[in-house]
Amino acid sequence: MRFIDEARLKVLAGHGGAGCVSFRREAMEPRGGPDGGDGGRGGDVIFVADENLTTLQDLRFKHIYQAKGGENGMTTNCAGKDGQSIILRIPVGTVIKNAETDETLFDFLEDKQSWIACTGGRGGKGNSHFITSTFQTPRFAQPGEPGTELEIKLELKLLADVGIIGYPNVGKSTLISKMSAARPKVADYPFTTLVPNLGVVSVADYQSYVVADIPGLIEGAHRGEGLGTKFLKHVERCSLFMHVLDATHILSYDTCEEAVDGMMYNYTSIRKELELFEKNLLNKPEVIVINKTDLFREDAKMVEDAASLFRKKLMKVREGGILKEEPFLVSGLDGVGIETLKTLIYREVQFVKQQSGRDKKVTLMPDQLIKRESAKNRKTKKRGG
Repeated sequence: MRFIDEARLKVLAGHGGAGCVSFRREAMEPRGGPDGGDGGRGGDVIFVADENLTTLQDLRFKHIYQAKGGENGMTTNCAGKDGQSIILRIPVGTVIKNAETDETLFDFLEDKQSWIACTGGRGGKGNSHFITSTFQTPRFAQPGEPGTELEIKLELKLLADVGIIGYPNVGKSTLISKMSAARPKVADYPFTTLVPNLGVVSVADYQSYVVADIPGLIEGAHRGEGLGTKFLKHVERCSLFMHVLDATHILSYDTCEEAVDGMMYNYTSIRKELELFEKNLLNKPEVIVINKTDLFREDAKMVEDAASLFRKKLMKVREGGILKEEPFLVSGLDGVGIETLKTLIYREVQFVKQQSGRDKKVTLMPDQLIKRESAKNRKTKKRGG
């Protein structure tokens, strides 16, 4: 099944049925009164979130959905049958917007959430409702009311705890395949990944979290370059980012200083794209990972020196608020450092959830973060000074 994360639909509710104009005609009742029944109510168009769906593929080929109208009223005060509603199932994480104004109408964040997009028209009253003491033979009934209609856009934004970001070909797909059971396409050329990949990462004591490999981030992505904004929207719901850098930069430059400057340029470029797309994305916590360290088995000191220098530059960008393990050195090829990285990411995810109030019962992992300790120490120093 293809990954489809956008759809445009026209949805129409059913019209209400018309009321009936009828007079009672029975034996021994020569002057029977009005007995026209009411029209049935039109059907609604309802969207329901389903956690078993992962794509908008089912809504791709049909663009108009119309609920059935209510039946007209009948004689002997029989009401018409209500129109059948349409229930459209969509993945959790789908946002429904007005196609004309781009206004967000509803955001599906939980399984089985439902929203009535269009309400069916009310059925008209039959002529039996209009009889009075002075008006015994009403020869009219109400028509059914029209149902509402709407042009909408559906956007699927992946619900993942961790978004793996970085330039193309830095090894994001290899990392997600090592960390989880996901098996994305892996090749030695840019833009191998054309759709986001989700993976569930298991850690000790039966705990887990969800990671998403976000493809297509390059300079100009916020303007649509590369795969552009097509996938940038998927990072909005992540609790934190795992920013992957390529260790092969160290081999591409003459000096360690130049190599680190190259990695820092890529790092700041991606952060700039996130800021231009949505400024609040810069407030999300992140973990820096330098991948492909297997290339330096014979000269481990080279990559360690580069990591140490990168760390100093990173502290200036983040004003000292970094993890004690950053930048984290791993090899997606042979799996070195992956297990430790999985635990570190889990620790951060749990802390972010606790801070946001989404999970009040979270127990933090034993290791603490330098950025939290350093922030506390800075306050102490300021008071002492």
